Amino acid sequence: MAYKTIYPYNNKVLKEYDNASDADLEAALKTGHQLYLQWRQEEPQTRSVLLQKIAAAMKDKREQLAEAMTYDMGKLLVEAQGEVDLCIWIMQYYAEHGAELLQPVPLTTKLKHGYYLKQATGVLVAVEPWNFPLYQVVRVLAPNMMVGNPMILKSASICPTSVQMFADLVQSAGAPAGALTNLFISYDQVAKAIADPRVAGVCVTGSERAGASIAATAGQNLKKSTLELGGNDAFLILEDAKWSQLEQVVPQARLYNAGQVCTSSKRFIVPASMYDQFLEMLKTAFSQVKMGDPMAKTTTLAPLSSQSAKTKLQQQVATAVAGGAKVYYGNEPVDLPGQFFAPTILTDIQPDNPIFDQELFGPVASVYRVANEEEAIALANNSSYGLGGTVFSGDVEHAAQVAAKVETGMSFINDGWSSTPDMPFGGVKNSGYGRELSALGLEAFVNQHLVLKP
Repeated sequence: MAYKTIYPYNNKVLKEYDNASDADLEAALKTGHQLYLQWRQEEPQTRSVLLQKIAAAMKDKREQLAEAMTYDMGKLLVEAQGEVDLCIWIMQYYAEHGAELLQPVPLTTKLKHGYYLKQATGVLVAVEPWNFPLYQVVRVLAPNMMVGNPMILKSASICPTSVQMFADLVQSAGAPAGALTNLFISYDQVAKAIADPRVAGVCVTGSERAGASIAATAGQNLKKSTLELGGNDAFLILEDAKWSQLEQVVPQARLYNAGQVCTSSKRFIVPASMYDQFLEMLKTAFSQVKMGDPMAKTTTLAPLSSQSAKTKLQQQVATAVAGGAKVYYGNEPVDLPGQFFAPTILTDIQPDNPIFDQELFGPVASVYRVANEEEAIALANNSSYGLGGTVFSGDVEHAAQVAAKVETGMSFINDGWSSTPDMPFGGVKNSGYGRELSALGLEAFVNQHLVLKP
């Protein structure tokens, strides 16, 4: 596996990295385990200061971190800056609330009194993707650093520069050796690490295939795992939805980060009475994007992350059309050297279309017409995925009732997807299991240690 930064805007190779050896992995496991033994004897409050220092260092290096992410995977610089800001917020959230969330929980049983402790379990392996190079790492690192679980990180091969920059920053902020060790390792080495008795669990964000393989390895070794494996999120529009709100939310719900977001809205489910108007609104919004240099403030749509990502999306759209889908807008070549993909709108996708139950990871919107609310809910649930989703209605309470009927991990009312430190993140079905962020994310890899007293 070659770790290298290839700038998706102009296809230039900016930097390459050597793969880590088995000796590097063994050193990381040894150092991480020693730190776990030390942290297990210390109160969580002692690590709050460390998280604050990391947050402060990220503020100082905000522009460098953002630029590194843009060079790695092509996202707009303004989006990369926002990602750094969110990571700072996550660090600060756990620094301020982590110790309190880790307090023992008192219990009163029929015969005895007691409590359960929330204790560290050991070294974790984190396998993280490229679409949010820092956010995906920070949302597992921050809570587990508070818990006292050291982390070995395997990042995606296309975003090594930003991830290594962050790992170096964590160390320079005062983190002890082993707190976060970034290794450019192979999946075989990931499996070797999971099997090691010093490793307590593995957290994965990525494809279904990668998640299933890593989870199988974890299961074979009786190690806990959490998985976030993408989504095909439905955006349900009810008859009483306010058009002015839709116009503000819909385009970014699909095009943010060039559409490369697990929780972005991908399937727009629209009442028949609004269908034609919705398509025209979406077409107008898509036609107004400006593709170009992701470092420029005037650019509104970034390139895709890599040649392979673009090729896969092109193949999926071609498969959709061959299966009977219609192109309402887009699906045309872009006269730019980078990995740009023209915003595209697909309609008339039937359940027997090969891409009906696939995630289209890029600026492609699938629009469906439904006759009523019941049909909309049934269509939303006709998916192997269940990560997030949106319900739009003039009646917020009714929208919440509809959202409760959708088989998904997160629902957003009258808004696109979002993520904050105090909200749990995760899904059901093939979108994975477990939760990150909030108090739930803090407890993903803790030992809930019962202590009973007479």
